[in-house]
Amino acid sequence: MLTLRFIFPLRHTMTSIHSACISEVHEMPMSALIRPLQPVIDEVKLESLMKTLSDPKTRDLVPPIDVLWIEGREGGDYYYSFGGCHRYAAHKKLNLPTIQVKLVKSNLADLKCYLGSSTPDLK
Repeated sequence: MLTLRFIFPLRHTMTSIHSACISEVHEMPMSALIRPLQPVIDEVKLESLMKTLSDPKTRDLVPPIDVLWIEGREGGDYYYSFGGCHRYAAHKKLNLPTIQVKLVKSNLADLKCYLGSSTPDLK
C-alpha cells in the first residue's frame, strides 16, 4: 500500500479545472506515477523550474500536479498523470523522490477518455 504525506493548508493558488475543488495536497513518490504519454518539453521552461525547485525559498511556488487516482477492479490503486509535464520532468531530472500532487478520484471511464482502446485492464 502506498503511503502519501498530506500537506495542509493548501499553499498554491494556481489550479486546474479538474482539481479546483480539491484543497488537499500530498507528497507522492515519483515511482508511483504512471505517465503513459510522451511529453514535449521546452528546455528553457524545464531549466527555470529546476532552478525554482532547487531553492528552498522558492520551491513552494511550484503548484502540485493533478493525478487521476483509479481503483482497479480487484482493489489496486493506480495513479495516472497526464499534465504537469515540465514539473514532472524537473523533479525527475533533479532526482527528487517525491512530487506534490492533488489526487483526483477517477474511474476507468475517465481513463478511457485519455487512452482510448489502449486503456489497460486495471486489477
